[in-house]
Amino acid sequence: MKTSFIPYAETGFFSSLILDYISGKTELKEFYEYAPELSSFAKKINDRKDSTVERTILADVLREQNEILKANERVCANIELLRKNNTFTLTTGHQLNLFTGPLYFIYKIISTINLAEKLKQEFPDCNFVPVYWMHCEDHDFAEINHIHLFGKKLEWAEEHHGAAGEISTVSLRSLIAELKSILGESTNANELVNLFSEAYLHHSNLADAMRYLCHHLFGKYGLVILDARDKRLKQIFIPQLKQDIFENVNYKAVSESNSALEQLGYKTQVNPREINCFYLTDGKRERIVKSEKGYEILNTALVFSKEELENEIATHPEKFSPNVVLRPLYQEHILPNLAYIGGAGELAYWLQYKSMFAAAKVSFPVLVLRNSVMVVDETVKVKIEKLGLAAKDFFASEEKLVNEFIASHSASDTALVDEQQQMKELFQSVKAKAKQVDVTLEASIEAELQKQLKVLEQLESRIQRAEKKKHETSLNQIKSIREKLFPANSLQERHENISTYYLRYGSGFIDVLKQNLQPLDRRFLILEPSTLERAV
Repeated sequence: MKTSFIPYAETGFFSSLILDYISGKTELKEFYEYAPELSSFAKKINDRKDSTVERTILADVLREQNEILKANERVCANIELLRKNNTFTLTTGHQLNLFTGPLYFIYKIISTINLAEKLKQEFPDCNFVPVYWMHCEDHDFAEINHIHLFGKKLEWAEEHHGAAGEISTVSLRSLIAELKSILGESTNANELVNLFSEAYLHHSNLADAMRYLCHHLFGKYGLVILDARDKRLKQIFIPQLKQDIFENVNYKAVSESNSALEQLGYKTQVNPREINCFYLTDGKRERIVKSEKGYEILNTALVFSKEELENEIATHPEKFSPNVVLRPLYQEHILPNLAYIGGAGELAYWLQYKSMFAAAKVSFPVLVLRNSVMVVDETVKVKIEKLGLAAKDFFASEEKLVNEFIASHSASDTALVDEQQQMKELFQSVKAKAKQVDVTLEASIEAELQKQLKVLEQLESRIQRAEKKKHETSLNQIKSIREKLFPANSLQERHENISTYYLRYGSGFIDVLKQNLQPLDRRFLILEPSTLERAV
């Protein structure tokens, strides 16, 4: 198959923290337990066998959620396997996106599924269940209310400030109609629009819509989808909620880790709060803060005494919503989890949490960087080949690409470096002779040298502009190709939606990704048309 790779370090899009993590830099080893390698999982499985997880409650909750969904047999079988002590989860988490959001959401899910299958091959006596943890309580609607498609931004015109899972999907009818007009009337277009319509218009809220959509796309691979808002699950987490709210243990632990990372020269992703928990009330998700009055719920009139808040936690734990610091601890507390599969930004903040996990006596997962992909369509591939370039060349900056192309296609070197050096040597000789006659002439000769060097710079610039004009068509193609592969100067996977590729390849696009994304691979994958066409 036509695939190629580029090391993450050569892409220019990954932080030094993540590059150092996946390369095993010694200074970072205190911030995680197990390296992201296959050999780590034998140790991790042994470690996780000793931890207590309320498997019956977990499986019962999942069974009920998936009965509503009418999940397929493979998903139901995976849920029942979770009752057994030799079954473990591999988890990824993500917000509730509109129409699946950017492409990397798809890559996260497939990376998780493939890792579960890889571990089953390696450890046949155990079972491994891929889990998508829906971030149903996130409330940053502006992050999830749009997609980019064919250079156009489709935006959901809805006002919402509470938990995303509760957002009504009724108002999406007009946006789906707009999407249909953009995609057209092909078989694949109709199939995709019908899928989105069934998901968003036949389910009353965003959580149910997203659960349906993801099950339709990935259920055949056994993906289990979890909505962790259930009261029974949060009851399990009550001791940790109290520690966070009343003792601020997580604030102290993560702050210390942040200081240690910053001393090593890394930027920290997340700043903990003294209380890392929100309160859900009247369609809102608001912070809990301690004040002179007691425990206030911001932007409301609610104030609790310590005793009242303890009682509220005991009777209504479902009203307490972990933030980005506390949520990972909640996840690992209720799941028999081995690894978290996430993007570079996510792993960066997970690396801040090991000390928090240690303080809570909760097992810290293996942190696995999800696969990253750049898809090159047939039209772009043909243009790249005509230019004598490869897709991976476009990870370089536009300026570097242009300069290297001109240099490789010029009849002669347009840089006047040798001429500048000759000019300097000539004036050095003149200065030496003039100095013997009158030492005061040296300054004027140096000034004249600088004038002549400036003339050479101007001539060099004119020659290079002429050279660029000579290759103007090719250079414009380079710019348009790079914009296609890196829209808004960002990774394609962070900008484009699956609709672009589903339109051409249908559901086979997901099958191609499934075949080619290799778990634990530390290289960026480039997929080209022959790979896609052969598999679809």
